[in-house]
Amino acid sequence: MSRRTLLRGAAVGAGAVALPSVLAACSGAPGGVTMGSNASDPVPKKAFAAAFTAYEKKSKKTVRVNTVNHENFQENINRYLQGTPDDVFMWFAGNRMQYFAQKGLLCDISDLWRGFDGFSDALKKQSTGLDGKQYLVPYYYYPWAVFHRKSVFRERGYDIPKTFDQYRALAKQMQKDGLVPFAFGDKDGWPAMGTFDYLNMRANGYDFHIALLRGEKSWNSPQVKQVFDLWRGLLPYHQKGANGRTWQEAAQTLAQKKAGMTVLGLPHPGQQFSAADREDLDFFPFPEIDPAHGQDAVEAPIDGFLMSKKAKDRDGAKELLKFLATPQAEDSYLKYDPSNVAVNSGADTAAYTPLQKKAVQLVSGARQISQFLDRDTRPDFASTVMIQAIQQFLNKPDDIDGLVNDIERQKKQIFSAT
Repeated sequence: MSRRTLLRGAAVGAGAVALPSVLAACSGAPGGVTMGSNASDPVPKKAFAAAFTAYEKKSKKTVRVNTVNHENFQENINRYLQGTPDDVFMWFAGNRMQYFAQKGLLCDISDLWRGFDGFSDALKKQSTGLDGKQYLVPYYYYPWAVFHRKSVFRERGYDIPKTFDQYRALAKQMQKDGLVPFAFGDKDGWPAMGTFDYLNMRANGYDFHIALLRGEKSWNSPQVKQVFDLWRGLLPYHQKGANGRTWQEAAQTLAQKKAGMTVLGLPHPGQQFSAADREDLDFFPFPEIDPAHGQDAVEAPIDGFLMSKKAKDRDGAKELLKFLATPQAEDSYLKYDPSNVAVNSGADTAAYTPLQKKAVQLVSGARQISQFLDRDTRPDFASTVMIQAIQQFLNKPDDIDGLVNDIERQKKQIFSAT
């Protein structure tokens, strides 16, 4: 599934209205459960259909799936939830979920969580609102890393870089060899955030990174300036015109062996590879910058399902969510989309591809796990400030002082508003 962030939709009214701390009870008469789906890409659409079919066979009930273009779904999510939303809908863990819980647009499903098995405490934490109640049924996760083709590295004699200096040297060699070192597209505003996150966590550590995104650190600090300076040094090795290129177009150049590497999430590059070439796809962890932080932190966003406050079939929605929390539901999905990793410990991993198994090892070996810039900070800050700031940096990377001062000014306005 393409990982699109919430853009303008979530920022509507953000910071201007006091958010309720106590939610009223969810209500609604039965009438058939509906699912709001952002799985418009062919692979995840087919995989979710398999999971919903498995539920229908087991429950003898029907799921009416309303699929919307992935980008449009995210951009209009705020309007959707305040209008006539489906009973259950697909969304993200962390701040992305907490924001709508605070606004009173989600149903508390803490009662369901008391009966769930196979979810770790960390997963429960990522599914919990600021009020201590659970709202999300997590479904899968996918780590971000540096993807490449094994055959290209083998044919060219490239070694996997462990340090940032080796990473930069490899990019320089790829450029000499006639390759674009980094396939890169940021037209949708979110893909470049993954590179920023890794640069910041590798240079300054996970704790600093999370504190920065929570508004507790200054964006015009020396630490953040260093991050953008490191990134500026890599930009000559990235595809030009990133702001006009989608991540799909960038990933296609990796599949075509025109580019050597790309920083994306596990589900992304493989969608652009033919079935015959998919086994050639591989990844390595983002390299070390400061030995004090090593490669301890891994970016591994969690996707799942939420129940809307306006659910018309509350009982049907809860019954569906109970099923989606089971290993059987995850197995049904992953049979058709082997580009994600199940979150339930009871899911069948025997059929995992080598890439999935490697992803499990990467995440299980991490000391810290981040969700992604736009999920670890306030939605309004991510959408109205960071998307534009990063795209501005990609166009004009030399005015770092002006960039970070502007980010800090806007951060203070947004974080002090509520």
